[in-house]
Amino acid sequence: MTMASMFLATKGRSEIALIPYVTAGYPSIPASLDFMDQAAAAGADAVEIGLPFSDPVADGPTIQFASHQALESGFRTRVFLEALAARRPPCPLILMTYLNPLLALGPKAFATLAAAGIKAVVIPDLPEEEAALMSEEATLAGIDLVLLAAPTSPDERLRRIGAASRGFVYAVGVVGTTGARRAADPALPRILDRVRQATSLPVVAGFGLSDPSHLQAITAHADGAIVGSRLVDAIRQGEDFAALIRSFKQATRRH
Repeated sequence: MTMASMFLATKGRSEIALIPYVTAGYPSIPASLDFMDQAAAAGADAVEIGLPFSDPVADGPTIQFASHQALESGFRTRVFLEALAARRPPCPLILMTYLNPLLALGPKAFATLAAAGIKAVVIPDLPEEEAALMSEEATLAGIDLVLLAAPTSPDERLRRIGAASRGFVYAVGVVGTTGARRAADPALPRILDRVRQATSLPVVAGFGLSDPSHLQAITAHADGAIVGSRLVDAIRQGEDFAALIRSFKQATRRH
């Protein structure tokens, strides 16, 4: 299933897409793959996979911890991708990675990702001004290159980000790094509306969404929501992961 068909399906059900985040290799490669399968079985529409990196500038303490643990345990990207290719969770997969790990895969990086079942790639440290060549390479491999839209971006830059993105636009809901927050930012609907006015692509909210009520507050303003740190915390604390996914999915229904 492509990203486009996934968003059409959720729109047809009057829902926004639920996209849970899982750190690759945390707490182990097999366990992270199991959590992806659990997420899909519990109703996730896609899964975002975070690739561990030693300098994750966009990530808060929770995801930094998970990435560090994975790297300390000897995580290797190619080993993970081979395991992912053999598993293929039954929903679209989105990879979130920084430039260095992607470049380390070599000149056929996107073909390697496509072979593992990746449908879209988000690169937080890739600015819109430098995205054209990489987007072309991704498109040739059948992968959507997704750009991030910051809440501080002026309207003209949002339009350029919307024009350069493929699949969807990732709307960063807060100024700062990822991390669970008790309350949703009351400005988030306005941020999402600004991004929506700048692009015809689906708009997905991320950063700081950590409670089902946060998703309920944006169903009229977004096409999808990424839940990250809250789920990584749940894995670390041994919570019922599938039940948590179901609670978030129930909140995606548009009223």
